[in-house]
Formats: sequence, C-alpha cells, structure tokens
Amino acid sequence: MDGSAGIAAVVLAAGASRRLGSPKQLAMLDDETLLERAVRLAHEAGCSPVIVVLGAEYERVLAECRLGDAVPVMNDSWEEGMGWSIRLGVRACEAADGVVVMTCDQPAVTVGHLQALMRGPDVKASSYAGRKGVPAFFPKRYFDELMALSGDMGARNLLRPAEAVELEGGELDVDAAGDLDRARELFGDRPLSKRRKMRLQPLG
Repeated sequence: MDGSAGIAAVVLAAGASRRLGSPKQLAMLDDETLLERAVRLAHEAGCSPVIVVLGAEYERVLAECRLGDAVPVMNDSWEEGMGWSIRLGVRACEAADGVVVMTCDQPAVTVGHLQALMRGPDVKASSYAGRKGVPAFFPKRYFDELMALSGDMGARNLLRPAEAVELEGGELDVDAAGDLDRARELFGDRPLSKRRKMRLQPLG
C-alpha cells in the first residue's frame, strides 16, 4: 500500500457517556467537539470516506456536530458493545483498501500518528500504558473478520500480534469530568509549533 488513497476511517462514537453525564461526542476541546476533532484528524490524515458510527443520543449528536462529508451510520445495538459498531462501520466502507478504526475520546491522537498507522501493508495498533489498542489500521484482507465482530471485545484479538506504534498519552480517554479537564490541560490551546506537527505529512 503506497499511501492513504483508498483508506477509510471508522470513528466509533455510539456510547452513552454515563460517567461523564453528557454526550462525550459533544464535549468541547478548544473550538471543536471531540467528535468533530476526530473527524477532522481522519480527513487530514488522508482517510476517505470517514464513517461515524453513532448510537446513544444520535439525533442530538447529529444536530450539534459539524461533520461535513463524514458518513453517519446508526448502530441500534450500541448497548451490546463496540464489536457491533466496528462491524457496521467497516460494512459501510467495504470498497476501501484498508480502514483506520478510532474513537472520538482520545485527545492524544494526531494526524501524524494516524499516518504512521497507515504506512505499510499490515495491521498496526497504537500502544500506550503497556497495551495495544485503537486507533488501529486494518488492511482489506481483515474486513471479513471485522464484519463478524459482536459484543464488547472489539478487535483485541486481531491486535495482539500486530506491530505497535507508540501513542504518547493514549491511555487518556474522556470518560469522566476529570478526564475532560485533563485533556484540556494537556491538549487544549496548542501553540502553533505543536499544531504544525499535526499537519499532513507525506506517506512513504
């Protein structure tokens, strides 16, 4: 695979955010919601199409987020776990050559990190806090397995043998108010020098 052409992104954003008390998809980091940020990063990394899998409070999320040309997909079984969301998201981009699976609640993710995952022909996972997880890249030959997922296991079994790309701070996901405060402290109002690092870099 020689670049980002034909690589889709699936943004998992179906959860109920019970611990946060309001939809994390709509939580603000600088001048955009967490979901808008995830969609923007996927686009800037070169992913197309960008699929957004929604579930809990999907009507409110759609009304309050500017998703541009991202493709929303509704997961009616969102309470049954992440596996269903991955399954539906990948089904919506079957024509792609590969897919980046990501969530909307990891503020450490950058364009450069997504591009590093997309380099090469094999599965790549993000690594943080001694484990592997999303964002992760899957080439097309794994689509059948991804579309067979269900329940809350997600794609962990596929990621265990995968090459890992370190994501500094990737263990921070926004589940509670304290996490959001921490995200704003670490990743909000980034100076220009840091924003430059997030710009599109050539793949090769």
